[in-house]
Amino acid sequence: MSEQKSWLPLESTAHRVAVEVLVHGPLPRSEIARRLDLSPATLSRVTKPLLDAGLLIETGPQAQNGLGRPSLPLDVDPSSQHFVGVKLTADEVHGVLTDLRAHVLATEVAPLADRRPAAVAAVIAQIVHRLSGLVPRLTSVGVSAGGIVDDAATLKDSAYLGWEGTVPLADLVGDQTGLPVVVVNDVEAWTEAERWFGDGRGVQSFALLTTGVGTGYSVVTHGQPTTSRDVGVGVAGHIPLDPWGPLCRAGHRGCAEAMLTSGSVCAAVGVGLGRVVTYAEALGLARDGDPVARTVVEAAARAYGRLLALIANLTFVELIIASGDGVDLALDWEPVVRAEFRAHRHPLASDVTLLIKRAPFTEWARGAAVVAIMTHVMGQ
Repeated sequence: MSEQKSWLPLESTAHRVAVEVLVHGPLPRSEIARRLDLSPATLSRVTKPLLDAGLLIETGPQAQNGLGRPSLPLDVDPSSQHFVGVKLTADEVHGVLTDLRAHVLATEVAPLADRRPAAVAAVIAQIVHRLSGLVPRLTSVGVSAGGIVDDAATLKDSAYLGWEGTVPLADLVGDQTGLPVVVVNDVEAWTEAERWFGDGRGVQSFALLTTGVGTGYSVVTHGQPTTSRDVGVGVAGHIPLDPWGPLCRAGHRGCAEAMLTSGSVCAAVGVGLGRVVTYAEALGLARDGDPVARTVVEAAARAYGRLLALIANLTFVELIIASGDGVDLALDWEPVVRAEFRAHRHPLASDVTLLIKRAPFTEWARGAAVVAIMTHVMGQ
């Protein structure tokens, strides 16, 4: 059985060095010193105990621009620790096994026939048990879901799970797995995955927008996430985008929930066609030129572009990552989305990179694993 490496407590500078190597490594010593503004002597003093403890390793000679003595880049051993991340949907539990750098090593999916908290915790525990058999030991578990999360332990008012009030999910899962468990809102989890190990790594300001069953939104400024329990409320879903659009369940006309969610798109196309349609069918009909579906989906694509522009205008981010299980609408109509985005930006405004990408539910689960990793190495 491999020995667990202890990240905390570490002296402040040593901890900064270890985290820098974890996120950006392998790194030559000279690059670490430059990034953290450390003298070579200080870096040598700090790294020696980290190397002795096995938190850092030397990865072998690497010439510096082909000249001089080769350096020995420092790295972590990603296989030294393992984590499980879980994403809850309305009818499935998605799990991933990752190493210390959040590389996905294995995945598991299980149906969620019973949404009562104890039953959900039991399914999570089954997935953790199956994934844990692939490695010597697990360090901890992260669980992500839609809803309000308090103290990284309780989930409150998770609408698609049908939960009202507060559920002590971390305790329920911890009791069945015997492992430390951290609970996190799913959008915040995905944001942290992008910030630490994804497209947002090294980006000082970016936003994440997810669409699908709901509308999720979060923002990173100065390299740090702007945290709020309101992420779990889904407040971005009620931003007005079209004064002549349909009504959402709260009575808001033309808001993001009414224009962009998969259920709203299906409802609008279904009313026009006089029958029930799935989201994939609605998008397919729009691609094929069906006049009803095309009208609904193109209006949604324009609203999508306006929402992206609003995010850019109000937050001054340099990157927006757009994804979620409903992102096919934006990908199918990407030229319309981007044109609408440009139309609602000042011509002298700074460039904003729009990254519109598909991501499976395993990516959400990976986000939960990243939060478990963060909690372990940062003590958050």
